[in-house]
Amino acid sequence: MVPLHTVNISYSTDKYDSRDVERLQNNDALVEWYLTWRVYVVDDTLKMIDESFQWRKEFDVNDLTESVVPKWMFETGAVYLHGYDKEGNKLFWFKVRLHVKDAKTTLDKKKYVAFWLERYAKKEPGMPLTVVFDMSDSGFGNIDMDFVKYIINCFKVYYPKFLSKMIIVDMPWMMNAAWKIIKSWLGPEAISKLKFTSKSEVQMYIGPEYLPPYMGGTDPFKYSYPPLPDDDFQTPISDNGPIVSEDETESKEGELESRETLESSFSSEIVAKTEDNDKADAGAKTKGARKPLTTFNGPLLDVSPAEELTFGSGDTEKKCLIILSNVTRNQVAFKVRTTAPEKYRVKPSSNSCDPGASVDIIVSLHGGSQASPQDRFLVMAAEMENTSTQELAQFWKDVPKAKVMEHRCVRFLY
Repeated sequence: MVPLHTVNISYSTDKYDSRDVERLQNNDALVEWYLTWRVYVVDDTLKMIDESFQWRKEFDVNDLTESVVPKWMFETGAVYLHGYDKEGNKLFWFKVRLHVKDAKTTLDKKKYVAFWLERYAKKEPGMPLTVVFDMSDSGFGNIDMDFVKYIINCFKVYYPKFLSKMIIVDMPWMMNAAWKIIKSWLGPEAISKLKFTSKSEVQMYIGPEYLPPYMGGTDPFKYSYPPLPDDDFQTPISDNGPIVSEDETESKEGELESRETLESSFSSEIVAKTEDNDKADAGAKTKGARKPLTTFNGPLLDVSPAEELTFGSGDTEKKCLIILSNVTRNQVAFKVRTTAPEKYRVKPSSNSCDPGASVDIIVSLHGGSQASPQDRFLVMAAEMENTSTQELAQFWKDVPKAKVMEHRCVRFLY
């Protein structure tokens, strides 16, 4: 093992973005990714970091936003994030038939790919991606070797350890020669990640719930823009059916609350830890729930656990505890969403938290349901104004997205 502090990189404002250098100096995990990808050969690692940082500065990656990328590129639906493979890795789709080689738009297309990768890297740091090249109905006119080489470099150099696998679906036989060249660019560490498959065989890697019908899947997802279609908390599918819309969820939560006497096991469990007389109730309600051991320190709320939800065991359900702590001087509204609403009960799923107070949220896995790597939870929070007059449902409709804190819990253990 190479000590992380021995990997040093010279700083130059002309050559690198200072934000990238600072991130490298303060993030041992990032250094570890580069080192492992270069098999702990320090010189090779430094060359890789140098190439990656120069690319990031050239493409202004730290400042790439939705408004920087031409709108028509989003509207094509040629590249997007949606769904998960069977190992729980996010799917990065490339619809090859929608790509047309054009030198005038090459730079914009490269920035478009960089935008998606950087957006994902910030949302789910350290979580790998599975790239899906959907080559259905594509031909020679859709193959841009320079663009393909760029995509490969993104995973080979610019985003180390991000590639879980690269699935090529329905590649026309006439393109075999082109892919032989492409394989030579990958290097030995990435060739093993290539998976050539047909529409009928792709379910070896991706479940039907995240495959379109023409690949034998059941996913009703249809690309549209706006909004950006990378957040499966909007339109995911669970094993037990589609997730309901947010408005429907709010309505159903209201109905559940009105039937508390019939469904007492799903009642709200809000614990203001600053009030001693509530602590006894909290102990009863959280009995059997695994206590979080890690904390994500957010600008509005501290969220425990930071990433992994661990379920305890009980006679009828398995539970875990999420603790939200308000670190601001104002009231903070929060809500919790899941991509598998039929498998989990989240109580409370929406409420507010007073300044300096904490809220205990019980997440219950019911019956014979099994947690899977594809399941995700999203904690959203925003500071409230005029709290005495605002209804939560209306507040969430009105609050600007830029003021909403989001944090994802992405893995589920027993």
